[in-house]
Amino acid sequence: MSKMHMKPITRRTVLKAFASAPVAAAMAWTPAEADQAQRRAQQARADAEKRGTAYAAKFFTPHEYATVAVLVDLIIPKDERSGSATEAGVPEFMDFMMVDQPTRQTAMRGGLAMIDRLCEERFDKRFVDCADEQRRAVLDTLAFPAKATPATSQAVAFFTSFRDLTASGFWSSKVGVDDLQYIGNAYVREWKGCPDEALKKLGVSYEAD
Repeated sequence: MSKMHMKPITRRTVLKAFASAPVAAAMAWTPAEADQAQRRAQQARADAEKRGTAYAAKFFTPHEYATVAVLVDLIIPKDERSGSATEAGVPEFMDFMMVDQPTRQTAMRGGLAMIDRLCEERFDKRFVDCADEQRRAVLDTLAFPAKATPATSQAVAFFTSFRDLTASGFWSSKVGVDDLQYIGNAYVREWKGCPDEALKKLGVSYEAD
């Protein structure tokens, strides 16, 4: 959606959203909650693929969902080893996290609005309409909590939690598990002991008693 069809986001609106839902509390989750959201998201994604349609977000507005997709791919882009966060289904995962946990919804919505607000202040357009270097410039001001100022502290807190949620969604997905190259318990025909380099790193050795 272009800027001309959207009202500017006021600072009052953003601060009101954050005041009603502290980011640190609202954006916390348990492994069990993440696992449930991941299973539901994967099933919904598979169902959409069978129908030949795109996944339809249940919580996010179209603009918010587009913003989420751009953000997660900036956090975990595609590389030579694995697919991107969107290819791993992270936006769908986040959508189900919000549906399953209504107490997180205001913080998520307020955080996305805050990022749009920062972009409007600096570039007179919202995040998804910015050029790549403009998006990265804004995120560079949010990516380092130690450098947060009173004016950016809430946005920094949101982005830190959003980045953690992106990682949870990615590495609990099939794409993420493949990226870790985790093979689980595997049968070893002949055990030759721990490699010498590993023993040296641990500072131990095989010695007879």
